[in-house]
Amino acid sequence: MGNRVGLLDLDIYAPSIQTYFEIEPKRWLNNYLNSSADLSDVIIDGRQFVYSGKVNPDNYDLKEKSTNIDGGNLWLGFSNPRSEEILQLETTGTSTAREILKKLILLKEKMLTDLRLDYLVIDTSPGIRTWSINALAVSDILLLTLKSGDIDSKGTKRLVEDIYDTFTRHGSKSYLLYNRVQGYCMPPKDFLGAGTKEPNNHILKGTSWSGMKNSTKFGTSMEEPKLSQELGIKTITSIPCFCDIQFSEKEFLTVLNYPDHPFSYYVNQLITGIRTA
Repeated sequence: MGNRVGLLDLDIYAPSIQTYFEIEPKRWLNNYLNSSADLSDVIIDGRQFVYSGKVNPDNYDLKEKSTNIDGGNLWLGFSNPRSEEILQLETTGTSTAREILKKLILLKEKMLTDLRLDYLVIDTSPGIRTWSINALAVSDILLLTLKSGDIDSKGTKRLVEDIYDTFTRHGSKSYLLYNRVQGYCMPPKDFLGAGTKEPNNHILKGTSWSGMKNSTKFGTSMEEPKLSQELGIKTITSIPCFCDIQFSEKEFLTVLNYPDHPFSYYVNQLITGIRTA
């Protein structure tokens, strides 16, 4: 869409986004946060990945890349999944933790200004652990992702009241994002080339995709309106569970590779929701 986007994996306790990109960075966000590397050492230019499916993990010149303002771009930052690196950040003292939070704020501001980002997406773990709260603290829009099959409304309500409400009172916007909503399995077309021999077991027979996407019931969990009302948080969108994606050998940039897939339609709904939030 021509946007300049940054993606940071700040799920310090269980980082996994680097496995999706299938790369091993030379430097990690951990190195930046513990002052053993500069920002230009840990941020990877990922535009080549979008176009070719590959990422070059070599370091790049931050100043040089920031001048490339034509069209969209993608920059990536990953947390180190090694247990000793996770432990090092988790066991920092109060003063060090305070300095790391300052560096996290600086990281956000520097990426937004030097790279001229339109959006900075931060992935973090759920709950009230230190790094989760740090990630929420530097965010303008908070998306609480829920799976409709295992919603713990009481636990979610407690999390919202204890954490999310605090940030909302200070200007952040909070939304519920339902993922893998039940009630649908395979799209009416074999977009991913799964070649199932028994389509009647999975495909909604006799129903067109255009008809389904215009249905208010399709892709909507029964728990959504009730939970949204209880929490006082709007639902930004709901993404159904599609078995062809869920059980594919490698789900890989589905929206780019299969723009006509129903999943892409719902992701675009999410993008529209974020843009207008």
